[in-house]
Amino acid sequence: MNTTATPATTEQKAVQSFGPIPYGRQHITEEDIKAVTETLLSDYLTQGPKIKEFEEAFAKYIGCKYAVAVANGTAALHLNALALGVQPGDKVITTPITFAASANCVRYCGGDVVFADIDPDTYLLDINKVRALLEAAPKGTYKGIIPVDFAGRTVDLEAFRKLADEFGCWIIQDSCHSPGGYFTDSKGNKQFCGNGNFADLAIFSFHPVKHIACGEGGMMTTNNEQLYKTLLQLRTHGITKEQGTYINDISFAAGQPTDGEQYPGWYMEMQTLGYNYRITDFQAALGLSQLKRADAGLVRRRAIAAKYAAAFAGKNYIKGQSGSVEGHGYHLYVIEADNRLGLYNYLREHNIFAQVHYIPTHLMPYYKQFGWKEGDMPIAENYYRHCLSLPMFPTLTNAEQEYVIATINSFYNQ
Repeated sequence: MNTTATPATTEQKAVQSFGPIPYGRQHITEEDIKAVTETLLSDYLTQGPKIKEFEEAFAKYIGCKYAVAVANGTAALHLNALALGVQPGDKVITTPITFAASANCVRYCGGDVVFADIDPDTYLLDINKVRALLEAAPKGTYKGIIPVDFAGRTVDLEAFRKLADEFGCWIIQDSCHSPGGYFTDSKGNKQFCGNGNFADLAIFSFHPVKHIACGEGGMMTTNNEQLYKTLLQLRTHGITKEQGTYINDISFAAGQPTDGEQYPGWYMEMQTLGYNYRITDFQAALGLSQLKRADAGLVRRRAIAAKYAAAFAGKNYIKGQSGSVEGHGYHLYVIEADNRLGLYNYLREHNIFAQVHYIPTHLMPYYKQFGWKEGDMPIAENYYRHCLSLPMFPTLTNAEQEYVIATINSFYNQ
């Protein structure tokens, strides 16, 4: 019997060497572990000093006045909608190419989501389509706009702010994909995502595949002090505890002081219906540690993106790919490819786990019940037929990326 093994192909050797290559992956260092362990051994697991420290560091990083940490990005979106007063029947415009939470926050408040199509070159909410919706309805019909910094590419918030002001709308900037990303305004200044210069509120996510990983977690940012105070209250059951000045006369409270005296230590009051959307101190400690190397992560992401862009330039089977490196946060690197399903399966067979971002939200069964249907967003729907997110994370090695590129080319050239 012949026991000689068949020589392994180059691709087989690569699979054996690399193991699975996901589209995204968290990076946890010894410094991260130390930061979390120190907090676990401290007096506070939640509602402690690390949360405020994380908020202040994050606000400084993106250049805004106020930041409020919460349980996740979805909680951040919900509280933003509440703070801006979304009511049943209020109409809010957003993009169909996003995670469903960008739209769901409006539905949580009873509002109506109206989708506008995307720009085929940037994959972002098309401002011209938004303007057409606003101009076609009586002024005041639409209450707000939720642009999304999709894949890490930043929306031109200066242009959206001008449009929103013209029609009396607020703006929530969904920046889950782009902490550290920026666009250049009309005066040549870099405007970092979530800095509050154009959007009323902005939100970020700290899911494991994001730039800053806390396991779960989110952040809300603003330059509006009143919105900031509202968010703080809504985050914790609508309960407040002031030091030194009474808010209401609760005459039956045991130990009630006279006017001008200090609160008793136990005093608190629920002023509105809020939620328990708090983040923990050990998550905040992890976020603080990760924030210290956020810029280095962006540099690496942009280098990976530049290599993909060069590799696929001029390939007739790649219909489109993520945009310019300048200012792009590169949470994702997206290509539009011929025979997307075939390529997706071929990559999985070769231990490369690409992903699709996203199935258009307006075609989800939940939103189709409101009358949305195929054909309503033709550009978004065409994008979906071809889009594929390639591996993109700072610890992706050059050899792994070269293998991804070679495997894609192999699929089309076989």
